[in-house]
Amino acid sequence: MRLLWLGLALSLGACMNTPSPLAPGVGGTVGVPHQGVQTEAVELPVRGHGFERFRPRSSHYWGRQRLVDGIARLGQAISQRFPESAPLVVGDLSARRGGKIPGHNSHRTGRDVDFLFYFTTPAGASVKAPGFIHVGADGLAAVPGSGDYLRLDVVRQWELVKLMVNDAELGVQFVFVSRAVEALLIDYALARGEPLETVWRAQAVMLQPGDSAPHDDHAHVRIACSPEETVAGCSGGGPLWDWLPLPPSADALHDSELAKFLADDPLESD
Repeated sequence: MRLLWLGLALSLGACMNTPSPLAPGVGGTVGVPHQGVQTEAVELPVRGHGFERFRPRSSHYWGRQRLVDGIARLGQAISQRFPESAPLVVGDLSARRGGKIPGHNSHRTGRDVDFLFYFTTPAGASVKAPGFIHVGADGLAAVPGSGDYLRLDVVRQWELVKLMVNDAELGVQFVFVSRAVEALLIDYALARGEPLETVWRAQAVMLQPGDSAPHDDHAHVRIACSPEETVAGCSGGGPLWDWLPLPPSADALHDSELAKFLADDPLESD
């Protein structure tokens, strides 16, 4: 019976696109990144210590609390590590209630965010990303309309990736970037003798998507469903890395936990 109730609860969370009277336990980040919504979202501030929004007036800067907190944590950490660093420029998250937003197939459940790359001048001075500019295999990026070139700041960009894959609270599932950008970062990490566990994690999460642009002009970061979010309706949309918390299983849930989850279920008798 316990397995039956758990299956019903999880299927309601995974199949319903929105919370409803039939699934009152569904909420937060609901569904998969390409087919979902969110409730109880938090807005990323226009700017903070070490970060700022690329589109200050946009309404697409809503996400999960731990994603918003994680962005602030990452920006502050990079700023403290590199006091002269330009800020981390943050692209879209999600709409307040999730769902489709212009320019994205995903970004629907509050678990996605775009980070513009860190850049330097050819001479090595840190500069703020002027926009979504394409980075080549040599690390150079032409600034449209100016005739100028910037260089991918491999040092700060690797530091950002390293912080993300080692941040258990954030729980990064993917960092979508081009193969060329990934190669630049991994080569740098290996050359400086970074811990192999960290390099392996970075290689695991960095991926050039096969169904969209190669992401040579920004990093698209997605966080995994937490165990609590999984029970409440979040669907992974990808692998669960072994360094992240496992989702709940039927054997791991006690009767008291199931009773708490099903307390508001309309199918349960009084």
